[in-house]
Amino acid sequence: MKNLSYLFILLAIVACKSQKSSAIKTATDNKTLLWQVSGNGLKTPTHLFGTFHLMCKEDVAFGENVELAIKEADKVYFEMKLDDPSILLGGIFMMNMKDGKKISDLYTAEEFAVVSAFFKERGIPISTFPKMKPMMLESFLYPGLLGCENVSGVEQELMVLVKKEKKEIFGFETLQQQASVFDSIPYAVQAKGLYNTIDSFKQYKEMFKNMVVLYKNQDLAALQQDLDKSSAMAEYNDILLYDRNKNWVEQLKKLMPTESIFVAVGAGHLPGEQGLISLLRKAGYTVKPVENKKTTITL
Repeated sequence: MKNLSYLFILLAIVACKSQKSSAIKTATDNKTLLWQVSGNGLKTPTHLFGTFHLMCKEDVAFGENVELAIKEADKVYFEMKLDDPSILLGGIFMMNMKDGKKISDLYTAEEFAVVSAFFKERGIPISTFPKMKPMMLESFLYPGLLGCENVSGVEQELMVLVKKEKKEIFGFETLQQQASVFDSIPYAVQAKGLYNTIDSFKQYKEMFKNMVVLYKNQDLAALQQDLDKSSAMAEYNDILLYDRNKNWVEQLKKLMPTESIFVAVGAGHLPGEQGLISLLRKAGYTVKPVENKKTTITL
C-alpha cells in the first residue's frame, strides 16, 4: 500500500477493505481452490488460489470470489513474475542442460530412436532442442494430453483479470531459481521419466485427464493423492514442492502484515502436511476455504 499523508484517508481505505472482505463467503467444505488467510495480527486477509499450468481454454473459469479477491489485493504473486518479458528469452537459455549434455547422451541408441520418433510424429524434431532438460521436453507433450486445439493456462487467464484491475505482479522465485530446481534432479532420472511417459502414453493420458477433472472439481485432497500415485518424481518432492513451499511461506510472513496478497501457484502446492495451507496454519494463521462455485464434472 502506498504511503498516505492523512490518517483519515488511511482509515477510510482500511474500512473499505474490511467491507469488501465481508462479501467473500467461507465455503461449507474443503472442495475449493480458493483459501483465505487471516488472524495472527493481519489487518487484511490474503488469498491463496491453486492453478493448473495448462488446460483447454474453454475449461478455465473463475468464481466471482476469485475476481473479488484480486480486486481487494494490494499485490498479486505468482510463482514467477509472469509479466517480465525477460522470462521468455531467459527461459529458452535456461531450458538447456549444463555441461553441454545432450538428450542423446542419456539414452541407449534404441531408446533414443524411440524418443526421437515419438516427438517427430508430433512435429517436434529432437534436433531442434538437442540439449533441453528432459522434464522441460516433457512439457511439450501436454497439448497432446489435453486433446484440444485451444490450449491455455490458468495463470494466463488470471493475468487478464489482474491486468484489468491494474494490479502489480510479483514472483516468489526468479527464473534462475526455477531452473535450478530442474538441475537438482539428475538428468538421467528425468530422462527415465520422459521415456516411461512415452512408453505408456495412453495410460498417462488417462491419468492426466483424471487430474484435470479433479482440478475442475476443486478436490485438492483427491488431486494430491492422484499426484502422489502417478508422479515418477515423488522421491524429489522436497525439491519440487516442499522446500519451495517453506520458502514462500517465509516470504508471505513478511508481506502479509502490511499488505493484502493474492497468491496464485500450482494447486499441488496447497494441500498436504507440507502444503501452503498446513504450513500457514502451523505458523499461527487462520486458513479457511472460500466459496468458489463451479460446475462439477465427471469422467
